[in-house]
Amino acid sequence: MLEEKDPLIIELDMKKIAKLNFWMTLLLCILFLAFNTIIHRQFQFEMAITLWNFLLFIVGYCALIILHELFHLIGFMIFGKVKWSQLNYGINVKLGVAYATTSKPLPNHAMKKALMLPFWTTGVLPTIIGFIFDNQLIVLLGAFLIAGAVGDFYMYKELRKFPNHTLVKDDPQLPKLYVYQ
Repeated sequence: MLEEKDPLIIELDMKKIAKLNFWMTLLLCILFLAFNTIIHRQFQFEMAITLWNFLLFIVGYCALIILHELFHLIGFMIFGKVKWSQLNYGINVKLGVAYATTSKPLPNHAMKKALMLPFWTTGVLPTIIGFIFDNQLIVLLGAFLIAGAVGDFYMYKELRKFPNHTLVKDDPQLPKLYVYQ
């Protein structure tokens, strides 16, 4: 069970995260599109922005956000041995974010893995697929989802300061972690 001491709290500053997310998205889009152009030796950059492409992007982005949160849940179950009944997910309209959480405290090593799983599956993997198939739309989706994981990276960075056996509890409503030493 959790110790009686007050936990250390790791909390996201949502304004700071949103600003960083914006700049990371812009930078990654430029870098990834440039890299795609270089690897496919298309030194004339061309991208058609049509209503169809825009709709595909929006649908793809929403689907990947849902998958991102689903992969957090999968990470909780695989790495933290959490039961389905101990999981929760949804959208926090007030904060404007999707979330996935567990009521079960996890060992730090499991929480860190669960935080990073969506980065690889919904960010890096689509980007690589976009590069392989020379698909700029998928490359951009990957850039957006990689940048979108900035909050997960912040939490991961903060959790690296604690031993692997330390228990970490996810806040069910706010972007916070409680660390019990």
